[in-house]
Amino acid sequence: MASTGHAEIAQSQAAEHATNVVQQAEKAIHPLEQFEIWPILDIQIGGFDLSFTNSALAMVIAAGVAFLVMRLGMREAELVPGRMQNVAEMLYDIVANMIRDNVGGEGKKYFPIIFTLFLFLLFGNVLGLIPFVFTFTSHLAVTFFMAAVIFIVVTIIGIARHGTGFLRLFFPEGAPLWTAVILVPIELVSYLSRPVSLSVRLFANMMVGHTLLEVLAAFAVLMGVAGILPLTLLVGITALEFLVAVLQAYVFTILTCIYLHDALHLH
Repeated sequence: MASTGHAEIAQSQAAEHATNVVQQAEKAIHPLEQFEIWPILDIQIGGFDLSFTNSALAMVIAAGVAFLVMRLGMREAELVPGRMQNVAEMLYDIVANMIRDNVGGEGKKYFPIIFTLFLFLLFGNVLGLIPFVFTFTSHLAVTFFMAAVIFIVVTIIGIARHGTGFLRLFFPEGAPLWTAVILVPIELVSYLSRPVSLSVRLFANMMVGHTLLEVLAAFAVLMGVAGILPLTLLVGITALEFLVAVLQAYVFTILTCIYLHDALHLH
């Protein structure tokens, strides 16, 4: 009887321990909570919510860090550059080469806006890897707004430059006239889908990567000493996510250059 009582107590303690572990896991593993937007300053004007949110704060921080890096790098430019000047010059060269290779000489006058776009996305993505820093590029509303603005501006540039000739973009030069019935709808749908593909690519990569990092970090904490495996994976995936953050800023910017090239040259 005594052994039976001890067994029941052990089972009860084991069940209680399992319940506690499950409750801790439920509290710890909420990977989507990091994407919640909440107001820092609640501002309501005329029925419109103009609150300053954690997403807006992250944008301000990204813009501020980008400005600071370039300011420190170019404040005292020297013939033999220091570390910060090297970083500033490297970022400048990346965008300058991107425009030269994908837009051509006419793209030089658009360098300021493209350079600003690249820095904003780059620092927004990279700073978002820091714990408790909000990643604004993980929200489709943000990335789609940016992609839509780019799409509209590029379209306006194309129409302003070519007038009605801009419509030639939807019918490849030299193609037989009878193929217009097939090619024009395909090219039109492809053109109109640009802001969707541009925004979803960035949003999806940032959201999936950060979600995976959050899950692995929670498991590493819950498993204690046994969490060495998820912790090792976390280090490797963090390095990979850093590479993805840089690459996605580059891809977003280079696609913008390609769209600008199409608007200027219609091919």
